[in-house]
Amino acid sequence: MMKALIIGGAGFVGGYLIRELNAAGWEVHATCLPDEKISGDCTVHTLNILERESVKPLFDLIMPDVVYHLAAQSSVAVSWKKPQLTADINVIGTINVLEAQREAEKQDIRLILIGSGEEYGFIRQDACPLSEEEPLNPGNIYAATKACQGMLGEIYARAYKKDIIMVRAFNHSGPQQLPVFVISDFCRQIAAIEAGLQKAEISVGNLSAKRDFTDVRDVVRAYRLLGEKGISGRTYNVGRGKAVEIKYILDTALSLAEIPVDVVCDPARMRASDIPLIEPDVSRIFADTGWKAEISMEKTIEDTLNYWRNTL
Repeated sequence: MMKALIIGGAGFVGGYLIRELNAAGWEVHATCLPDEKISGDCTVHTLNILERESVKPLFDLIMPDVVYHLAAQSSVAVSWKKPQLTADINVIGTINVLEAQREAEKQDIRLILIGSGEEYGFIRQDACPLSEEEPLNPGNIYAATKACQGMLGEIYARAYKKDIIMVRAFNHSGPQQLPVFVISDFCRQIAAIEAGLQKAEISVGNLSAKRDFTDVRDVVRAYRLLGEKGISGRTYNVGRGKAVEIKYILDTALSLAEIPVDVVCDPARMRASDIPLIEPDVSRIFADTGWKAEISMEKTIEDTLNYWRNTL
């Protein structure tokens, strides 16, 4: 039986990854902060990755086969407002995890560092679809910290011969995601309008940007397969491999609304720097693990809208 430790198990992806690993017969341990709760069948441990002296003892207690490092400040918008917090969690926290793997009694722990497609940043005009070899040129503070995380992982893998896999996950969405992310934001607003909690208009930012969106249930299946079959030292894009305009997501969500909704452009929702197109080449993960996205974007939007209808 495979044994996993999920660092940052209380977040959006954590609950889905716990269920995915459970279904595959893994023994699952997960960490959270003292004020957080974890949903799913696992052994829960309290951990703050900024407290370096706490990380290695946990590795030695659990002796996991695979560690999934999900703990992060993962919002681009928040990274502009809280740059130091973002750097502390995403860079210093990652160093603490890498050091724990390096010093752990169990020497063959596989560590999977979850980064972001945002790392590619200001890309060349003809660069898409982006291969993992494309130079990184981060366009925001969150992306810069995740690029740093990946570089640190590569350095530790080479210098200390550790089993480390780097992931660049593109946008993922689904039920339970916080409404600071676009699909969840649109769906929450529509559900609030239907419930009479908001006037019949939806606030939006830049609708022309094209992004790659994958259902979170597909994404955690990719993470499991990388734990089982990924090649050590490699970086993997995880995404659908097909970008769509944000306007398409809005139109799809509005087509499911039960009442007419007006669209209002909100300048406060415009990013300080927005990249027109981000789309990954996902041939490497398919070649090494057989993974590809299977759940349609329309299904993701519908399920997310129904989640907010039930929640509100």
